[in-house]
Amino acid sequence: MKVAHLTSAHPRYDTRIFLKECRSLAAAGHEVTLVVADGRGDEQRDGVRIVDVGKLPGRWNRIFKTTRRVLVRARSLAADVYHLHDPELMPIGRRLKRQGRTVVYDAHEDLPRQMLAKHYLNGTVSRMLSRGVEVYQRRACGDFDAVVAATPYIRDRFAEFHPRVVDVNNFPMQGELSGAPDPTLAASPEEPPSVCYVGGIAPIRGIREIVRAMESVDQECRLQLAGSFNQLAVEQEVMTYAGWARVEAHGYLDRDGVRRVMGGSLAGLVTLHPVINYLDALPVKMFEYMSAGVAVIASDFPLWREIVVGNDCGLCVDPLDPPAIAEAIDFLVANPVRAREMGANGQRAVAERYNWQQEEDKLLDTYRALSG
Repeated sequence: MKVAHLTSAHPRYDTRIFLKECRSLAAAGHEVTLVVADGRGDEQRDGVRIVDVGKLPGRWNRIFKTTRRVLVRARSLAADVYHLHDPELMPIGRRLKRQGRTVVYDAHEDLPRQMLAKHYLNGTVSRMLSRGVEVYQRRACGDFDAVVAATPYIRDRFAEFHPRVVDVNNFPMQGELSGAPDPTLAASPEEPPSVCYVGGIAPIRGIREIVRAMESVDQECRLQLAGSFNQLAVEQEVMTYAGWARVEAHGYLDRDGVRRVMGGSLAGLVTLHPVINYLDALPVKMFEYMSAGVAVIASDFPLWREIVVGNDCGLCVDPLDPPAIAEAIDFLVANPVRAREMGANGQRAVAERYNWQQEEDKLLDTYRALSG
């Protein structure tokens, strides 16, 4: 089949969209085109044709003008299946559907619940927006041919009104992050051991508490910080904390850089705040830490505790309590053998259950059903 994946907001090498879904479909024999809007031009990569509609400044331009460009390019492809990756593309999906096209919506997030977590909106406004998004999402996606959900929880939400929904979880590709140096060892005998945080950096993702925790860590330890801050003011703020003296900030890293940072760390932090859209999420980085053989320090949410404690691959803490985070770091630094055991347990769990190869089968099965 000719397949077109469409995004107006994600980078062209997005882990879920390009590295996993598009490459898996191409490897299965489909003719795959990925339409992006980053201004970096067209290219052919890993069996996927990448088509760029150009980047426009500003969010409103992206939502209104860029989406129109995506629609024009999508129509020109005459694909058998159009696979949408952004909520702002739902109107495009409806127009394609009215023209008789097969349309799949990929629900990366629970958008209505995400509205409730917007800190800059008051409660009444966020509830109204959430309800409005819920109504529109049901109306739009109800017309689509299939919904691919990033978690079982999101799957169940869409299954309330759509007959063809499948969860294709964002689990790691086996071997991508493993094979790195022993994660319980420091880079050299003279250097202290490290823990790491990899991913987008924001207050809601716990950056303030993590850096505060480094002030209280008793063991010799460094924090390897890999990712970009979403706000300059927050970056400037945490740089004034005493714990920043124990931070090595790497900025955004490619996959090789991520592998090196994880490979040189004895634990990975994923201490997101207990906001409504995180409680039932399956954070990619948690499973990537596990895949790399790195012990996990995670927020003590029921679903996450079931995974982390259930597989004995790390520790769960109150993400709003810097001393609790520091205590977990101290324990793993002081007990490297135990940290290594937890890391191995996590790696085993990924090999047996939480891996992309199993999720890929569900994606391919969905496409086979659409072609029939």
